[in-house]
Amino acid sequence: MSQQVAETQNSLNILNDLIAIARRKGAEAADAVRIQGTSVHVSVRQGETEEVERSEAHDLGLRVLIGKQQAFVSSNDTRPEVLEELADRALAMARSMPEDKFCGLADPAKLAHDFPELHLFDETVLSPDDLVAIAREAEESALAVEGVTNSEGGGASTGRASIALVTSGGFAGAYTSSSFSVSASVIAGEGQGMERDYDYDSRHYYSDLKSPAEVGKTAGERAVKLLNPRKMPSAQVPVIFSNRVSGSLLGHFAGAVSGSSIARGTSFLKDSMGKQVFPKDIRITDDPHRPRGAASKPFDGEGVANNRLDLIDAGVLQCWILNSASAQQLGLETNGRATRGTASPPGSGTTNLYLEAGESSLTELIKDIKSGLYITSLIGFGVNGITGDYSRGASGFWIENGEIVFPVSELTIAGNLKDMFMNLVPANDLEFRHGTNAPSLRIDGMMVAGT
Repeated sequence: MSQQVAETQNSLNILNDLIAIARRKGAEAADAVRIQGTSVHVSVRQGETEEVERSEAHDLGLRVLIGKQQAFVSSNDTRPEVLEELADRALAMARSMPEDKFCGLADPAKLAHDFPELHLFDETVLSPDDLVAIAREAEESALAVEGVTNSEGGGASTGRASIALVTSGGFAGAYTSSSFSVSASVIAGEGQGMERDYDYDSRHYYSDLKSPAEVGKTAGERAVKLLNPRKMPSAQVPVIFSNRVSGSLLGHFAGAVSGSSIARGTSFLKDSMGKQVFPKDIRITDDPHRPRGAASKPFDGEGVANNRLDLIDAGVLQCWILNSASAQQLGLETNGRATRGTASPPGSGTTNLYLEAGESSLTELIKDIKSGLYITSLIGFGVNGITGDYSRGASGFWIENGEIVFPVSELTIAGNLKDMFMNLVPANDLEFRHGTNAPSLRIDGMMVAGT
């Protein structure tokens, strides 16, 4: 038996014991989750090691239900006597809690029993010395770019995390994932004319990770390109969100279609089910079973089977992001999007969320723009989730006559997300690097406030 399998079975045994104790002591239903993780991170600056940090997390959470009363307790101690105390404390708290008519375990008919192989765990082991070498290579590559004058450092990390969940409703499951990352951040220019930029990559499999040299070179080139930025007068122009930042728009969309936001009536899309929200050629998908996906998982935080969802199809809103509680509030059924920690009720969220690539290249999106903004960095968070009003600081490059011509900074872009969603055009440069991904997106007619 491998160490990974043995650790998984040990976690499931502990959780089963905890559920049995809680039921014996009076819980009508219960679930328990164990989250474990280890990570090692190193950072170097000017070739010297600045930090080698190792962290470990071992958290255990128990939820008990008595009728429509529920309570949560957590601990990092799994000794038998502590499990007994944990159950006692949870039950005492539950008996004093007000009723929540929407609380409860997931419908047993919705539970996952067959778990897909998602290829989330790589057995590659990197020592701290290996990580230092990776970080140094990334920094050295960045510093080698002409125009780079200083370094904020190179970094590398590796880690693993495991999640196990057991419920009294008949679910038991666990999965383990690994992670590897490399980064570089450097400064170009001198004095008051310095500019900073970075590059970063993170993957489940070490073999999928971008090379340190590539990450460093990209960081250096990005910083140099930002030198001597100009300040522009205010104007209403086409704006292109590069694929470095376009995922943030998708994040705002996900927040607006969260079941909890809809149930509270606090979303600007609350009345948009079945309506056109994006152009007809837009599809937005959430896929928890994407092999090696950054946010893949074989089941959701309640043990419910999770499958691919098209949240937007042909521009039309198809569904909310639901866990069991928000689904009940809305008179619907969960679609397997519960999230879970050790000390709070299940939330809801996306997994591998992405907006499908369009047909046009970035160059083709830009070529007919007489004056416009290409955004590579966003600052602040000026978004009203109730009205959809949007205002954020931005920097990047100015577009003139279909060409990117010079860097710009200290700008503010503004609009309303409803209008922005309905007028976006995607490029064909979608990359799957994070949990939420989108290609570069063009939106015409946005207000850009400058000098």
